[in-house]
Amino acid sequence: MAAEARHRAAPRARPAATPLAALGAVALRDRIAQGSLTAVALVEDCIARIAAREETVQAWAWFDAAHALDQARRLDAYRGTGRALGPLHGLPVALKDIVDTARIPTENGCALDRGRVPVQDAHVVERLKQAGAIVMGKTVSTELAFLHPGKTRNPHDPGHTPGGSSSGSAAAVADGMVPLAIGTQTGGSVIRPASYCGVTGFKPTYGAISRRGILMQSPTLDTVGVFAADPLGAALLADALYGHDGADSATTLAPAPRLLDIAREAPPLRPVFAFVRPPGWETAAPELHAAFEELVEALGDQVFEVPLPGVFGEAAEQRKRINYAEMARYYYRYGRDGADVLAPETRAAIEEGNAIPARDYLAALDWRPVLNSALDEIFERCDAILCPAATGPAPKGLESTGDAIFNGLWTLCGTPAVTLPLLTASNGLPMGVQLVGARHNDARLLRTANWLHRFADGQD
Repeated sequence: MAAEARHRAAPRARPAATPLAALGAVALRDRIAQGSLTAVALVEDCIARIAAREETVQAWAWFDAAHALDQARRLDAYRGTGRALGPLHGLPVALKDIVDTARIPTENGCALDRGRVPVQDAHVVERLKQAGAIVMGKTVSTELAFLHPGKTRNPHDPGHTPGGSSSGSAAAVADGMVPLAIGTQTGGSVIRPASYCGVTGFKPTYGAISRRGILMQSPTLDTVGVFAADPLGAALLADALYGHDGADSATTLAPAPRLLDIAREAPPLRPVFAFVRPPGWETAAPELHAAFEELVEALGDQVFEVPLPGVFGEAAEQRKRINYAEMARYYYRYGRDGADVLAPETRAAIEEGNAIPARDYLAALDWRPVLNSALDEIFERCDAILCPAATGPAPKGLESTGDAIFNGLWTLCGTPAVTLPLLTASNGLPMGVQLVGARHNDARLLRTANWLHRFADGQD
């Protein structure tokens, strides 16, 4: 039965990537450090891929090949000095177009911010530059990182949604245009597009990465996440971004988590998974149900099924209440100055948020500790929760970014989550397997994800 599960996982329907992008971020980083690959050669490879595929995928909100090459040349020259290299030296990284970049447009996917050019980098951009990364460009976001779709198409089939709101970041990595990208998640905006596009998406523990200089929609929920081809690539990028920032009160002073070092280690024991059918399970595609039954059977005695307590059925509504109430506060100027320009979905959410009583909003804030108390009991018995990343493959059509019912719960809890492109639907589109870890156990979660990634490839 394990062989059948690996067979299902093996196709991993994804567009043909360039040879360099197919190596993965860690291998590319190592080749550059060893001198067998230059940053210029890697960037030129990415530029060629973008030129060949951007008309179809439309992942980029802003891209300047000359700017990317100029950074690559400077990094190659720096390497020639023999000085120590940063952990991301020479690696191109795409940024969701709600992340401020000095002297580069950041338009938040919104007509009201067209032409906006920040004067200061966001915290994550400062960290990227310090680590030696190349800012490859800005990727498409849905309007104000909410529900109204942008122009991006699914790289596997342009007639299907790439998900949202980090649509361009997921699609660019999936199509081999760039090895790494940054997105954000308030509901399901990292995990869902990663699942639909067939890449690894990682949403850290809430507060692990500073949000300074990033469009704020809901401070209680907003979380910076990353995209890569595999869990080790996600660990590599997230490692460079973690850390305290006095400008973001959600971050805390804590030792560096050593995500990549731990993620690439063999687990001391084969991981144990708690299979969960989250609220909304009945809405998922029948072939997703069948795929998870096969995966659970393949894992054998490494997995046990556990029901979530009934209170989790109310989590989606509580998350929405927090999101919309805070959205009404932080998007006030958009509703005041240009409501007629905003998409109906965005305008309706702001209006609904304005109508939420303070008592209901404050009561919703109490749900995070309640839910996490129940989760802590589950995590005492497993390395990670195993569940779907989305209700099925990417839906056909571009009018919607899909359903985030399997993601918002974990965003509300603030737990780390990662999705792996291990399953393939009958139409050839990918379906993600989501792993959820205990808060602040991000490195252990990535190690478990890397084990499952290797298991699906028949390596463990």
